[in-house]
Amino acid sequence: MKQLMALLALLSIHTHAQADMFAVFRNEDGSTRWQYVANTSAGILIITLAIVLGFLVRAHLRALRYNRALKDMKATLEERVVERTAQLQQSNENLHQREAYITGIVDSMPVMLIGLNKQLEITQWNRVAESITGRPIADVLGQNLWKAYSAITLTPEQVQQVLATKQTLQLKHHQRGQYSFDITVYALGEDNETGIVILVSDVTKQVNAETKLAERDKVSAMGELASAMAYDISLPINNIFSRVSSARQEIEAADLGEVKEFLLQEVETVRQSAHQATAIAHNLLDLARAHRDSKQPAAIAPIMDHAIELAGNLFTDSNGLSFKDINIHRQYADKLPLIPCFPAELQQVFVRVMRSAFYALNAYAQRDTFEPVIDLEISEFYETLWIKIHHNGKCLSAEEQLDIFQPYFSLTNHSSHTYPAEQRLSYSYFIITEHHRGQMAVTSTEENGTSFHIQLPMA
Repeated sequence: MKQLMALLALLSIHTHAQADMFAVFRNEDGSTRWQYVANTSAGILIITLAIVLGFLVRAHLRALRYNRALKDMKATLEERVVERTAQLQQSNENLHQREAYITGIVDSMPVMLIGLNKQLEITQWNRVAESITGRPIADVLGQNLWKAYSAITLTPEQVQQVLATKQTLQLKHHQRGQYSFDITVYALGEDNETGIVILVSDVTKQVNAETKLAERDKVSAMGELASAMAYDISLPINNIFSRVSSARQEIEAADLGEVKEFLLQEVETVRQSAHQATAIAHNLLDLARAHRDSKQPAAIAPIMDHAIELAGNLFTDSNGLSFKDINIHRQYADKLPLIPCFPAELQQVFVRVMRSAFYALNAYAQRDTFEPVIDLEISEFYETLWIKIHHNGKCLSAEEQLDIFQPYFSLTNHSSHTYPAEQRLSYSYFIITEHHRGQMAVTSTEENGTSFHIQLPMA
């Protein structure tokens, strides 16, 4: 463009310099020199085309340079886009992996995990929670916890307190012989969607193991104490037997008149009491020696018969009833199976129930028309063994039926209506329900008498 402007300026100057700018194109006679005009026009046209071509070439080169720059920029941008996309994909993959990892941890936790927002609506619900409640996460998300799982042993007030104070709450939920749960409730950060986390741990096996270990230690200590007591009791009993035998010989040899028969009766009473004390000492020794760490299959009927025989040696009231005077009616089903049990412990349970029946029957012993009876039934029902011990002695009141299986120290009401501590069956109940995973109950009315019901699993 600059060159074209220079050419136009030169022509302008040339025009002013010549009086007639077309004189060069005329002959001397004034005619036009057309050849010269054509040549000049062609030259000017060629020069103009050359100039235009130069500009076009220059523009083309510049366009090529710009295109290369644009391609380089495009390639750079594409590389950056690819790199950024790869980074975002990697970040997303890492995020998904972290989320999957966290979800895997939550679902694999061996405890029930529940997450709540500040409105106490469910935001987290792991697989253990699904298994325990029977409700999948899709059914409970966004619902109020107590509407989705009404059986949870927490109150909204307790959860609100944790949310307000940010202090961890730990609770224990225990049903004796069935389950034990540890419940932990804690709050998360302010900006977290899940405001509260609830962990429910099933510690039933751990508690049962600890309980069993404590029971073993107690039974071991009890056995040691029973052995020591039996040994200590046997010493004065042997002295009593020795003195009674000597006294009986001297009384029989002496001439005491009418007093002699009375003294012999008294000596015989003392001898029977010493024999009963010996049976008690032997029972203590048998209990101390017979404890086992594992169950063994045994037949219940022989254990019951041996308990009756033992009760006959143990329970005698010199001024009232003797257990051997009670009519025992046995109704044992045929072909009763062996059941896994601790035979010595079951024998003690039956003896303790016989003792309770003996004292109840002894309370009516002075009645003229009273006939003491104990009915025993052992039968099989589905996969359990049912044992019924019934007597027609003094019945239990409603309060006594509630107290008889409770430890004496656990009661706060020590009124005259509570059952005496020495006649309670709390340890027998413990043996049946805890050691044998069975059931024990009592029913008592004036019309029907008193029945003790024992249910034992056969497996």
